[in-house]
Amino acid sequence: MKKQFFTTIQNIFENDNRTILLLGDIGVFGFSNVLQKYPDRAYNIGILEQSTVGLAAGLAMTGFIPIVHTIAPFLVERSYEQLKLDFGYQKLGGNFISVGSSYDYAALGCTHHCPADVGILKNIPGMEIVVPGTAEEFDSLFKQAYSNDHPTYYRLSERQNDNSYPVSFGKATIIKKGSKATVIAVGPALKSTLDACEHEDVTILYYTTVHPFDRKTLHSNIRGNKIIMCEPYYSGAAALDISIAAAGKKIQTAFIGIPLEFLRHYGTLNNQDKFLQLTANDIRRKIKRLIKA
Repeated sequence: MKKQFFTTIQNIFENDNRTILLLGDIGVFGFSNVLQKYPDRAYNIGILEQSTVGLAAGLAMTGFIPIVHTIAPFLVERSYEQLKLDFGYQKLGGNFISVGSSYDYAALGCTHHCPADVGILKNIPGMEIVVPGTAEEFDSLFKQAYSNDHPTYYRLSERQNDNSYPVSFGKATIIKKGSKATVIAVGPALKSTLDACEHEDVTILYYTTVHPFDRKTLHSNIRGNKIIMCEPYYSGAAALDISIAAAGKKIQTAFIGIPLEFLRHYGTLNNQDKFLQLTANDIRRKIKRLIKA
């Protein structure tokens, strides 16, 4: 996804002179051409994330469309107050693109983990949250939403699904229809979800925009009085949305995602999956058990 990110932004820069790029001392090599070609619109601010978000807000107030990029915990958790007040409160548009996801940088430990990003950003009124499942989906979703006058967070991952879908910003995609349960997969969680449900009679909904949440599509596709949410961050971020979407229906809801705990084990991304019981086989067993419950 990162390679596509570089290409997408370069293309946007060539076609929209309102855009401005602010880097947090990462992506400098990937954006070398942009930094050289547009020195008045592309800057490496450095490890000053809170100041960078504040700077981006000032630029947004003057008519620019800021694109801010750094690692997830530094962009979201370190700069939360600036995202809330400078962008959310003032209703400014901007784009915040992270890498690192929940624990893509597993070997670097807790300082570089950020499974809380989606849950905490949902508490900023007006904030939009996009979790693409492939590079192609990021390109499409970013081009659809980057200039829509809302603060928008794009969560890039080291993982990708096997196939891309014609996704639309703010809309869920119906992947499969079945009768025993409705399974929701978010972004790169779709691959393991499809594997887990290969022989199951379930409806599968695919979400790449998690805020605003497409409640209408879910409401129309609840099957078997069961909703199973597969998400690549702390479990339960969409619990309220699901509850509202299912209003008036008697359902059982279950969440398969990262448990609310610090990851104290070091190792690879796959090592963390095993520790958290989030491998493809683990997810398959959990979904089968939930469908039969």
